[in-house]
Amino acid sequence: MKIKQICVLGGSGFVGSAIVHRLSAAGYLVKVLTRRREASKHLILLPNVQVVECDVMDDQALRTHLTGCDGVINLIGILHESRKASFEAMHAELPSRLVQLCVKLGVCRLLHMSALQAAPDAPSAYLRSKAKGEAAVLANADRLNVTIFRPSVIFGRNDSFLNLFASLVKLMPVVALAKPQARFQPVWVEDVAQAFTNAIENAETFGQVYELGGPRVYTMKELILFVAFVLGKKRMVVGLNDKLSYLQAYALEKMPVKLMTRDNLSSMEVDSVTSAPFPAVLGVTPTALEAVVPEYLTNDTPRNAYNRFRGLAGR
Repeated sequence: MKIKQICVLGGSGFVGSAIVHRLSAAGYLVKVLTRRREASKHLILLPNVQVVECDVMDDQALRTHLTGCDGVINLIGILHESRKASFEAMHAELPSRLVQLCVKLGVCRLLHMSALQAAPDAPSAYLRSKAKGEAAVLANADRLNVTIFRPSVIFGRNDSFLNLFASLVKLMPVVALAKPQARFQPVWVEDVAQAFTNAIENAETFGQVYELGGPRVYTMKELILFVAFVLGKKRMVVGLNDKLSYLQAYALEKMPVKLMTRDNLSSMEVDSVTSAPFPAVLGVTPTALEAVVPEYLTNDTPRNAYNRFRGLAGR
């Protein structure tokens, strides 16, 4: 099977941008579907990349742009529901419609982004909707070469995870933390991008579901303390019990910009930790968080980071 042209849904986002860069460098012709072309200026000048505006909820528009493609990568996902976008529509209905269109149009390859711990009986609507999307994709594995990826939290220069922690640490002398013992296995965005790229034409990955995690597991509190250390800030982190965590999530849910919701809190009831090492078939050795995060949180050179760590250690 030879893949030449790939259509990427959600290609202008944090993870999508990294994947599109890798695909372009590998020589694939890439079509990025986006709601607003202006928001994808960072991709427009890449070799072999075409950025087009498309409402992916419109089947006719989606059909038009999928026609002639050999493969599709679906990265569309939301962390918070809104009046315009629900978990059901984005995580369950869209993958179902997409896989049917791929079959009808003769698209031979589909790579789909899900989430670690997605399950029909998961504690959050987010994870349950992700499980529905997985089921829709796998139901067509006999008619289409599909691969599903289930990452833990993804970190990188433009992430909304550790960068959010950095903002909190900079602003607050005391950090009140919901679910302080929730466990994560953060994976670098570039490792995820490389895994997707390596899998595209690898027949061993057809019909498979892969869990993606970094080399180490952290609690939420450990991550906050690590970010504070990197920034050279001494902060008190106060872990909230379940009741106070719920109240904090409820209050944050009502803000104009949602930093956390009660559904996010429910997702953290299950550890975002893989059941096995990073799949060898994907050809990626996962990168340690400590090797990447200091540079982008502080915009440090390795030498400056080294000197700062020596200072914090009193040397």
